[in-house]
Amino acid sequence: MTSPLYTASVPVMLQMLRAMSDVLKKAEDHATQKNIEPNALLQARLFPDMFPLVRQVQIASDFSKGISSRLAGAEVPSWPDSEVSFADLQALIAKALAHIESFKPEQFDSSETREIVLRPGTPKERKLTASTYLLHYGLPQFFFHVTTVYDILRHNGVEIGKRDYMGAY
Repeated sequence: MTSPLYTASVPVMLQMLRAMSDVLKKAEDHATQKNIEPNALLQARLFPDMFPLVRQVQIASDFSKGISSRLAGAEVPSWPDSEVSFADLQALIAKALAHIESFKPEQFDSSETREIVLRPGTPKERKLTASTYLLHYGLPQFFFHVTTVYDILRHNGVEIGKRDYMGAY
């Protein structure tokens, strides 16, 4: 039997990362068709104190690699946040997809009892069970940033809808 934490994480994040990739492609096409400087979309924000689109994609990708790695009991890779173009963001998403796809379902066996330690050795250290980490921290964070990518683009006139957000399932 496949671990419920695998089922609730890996396939869901793969679906949403692929959908985010497709939405970014539509945004790039939109910028080209409307003669909009791509950086106008890449640096767009919903509000001045929020991160721009580029950072939202980076954080969503970071959460996807962190969630899958921690639940599988693997080291979380460190990737520089140096993306500045749509092509860079597509490469980042592809790297995140490849990382997540590298895990086998059996690596998540018994992950329900695994302890996840966030910010170890700091005053903000938190210890969570794997299920609490996934369901109450990891996935909500991941979805927040994926949704914000969609919202920034929709707010800026990219013609996308709920089907684009959801992707193939």
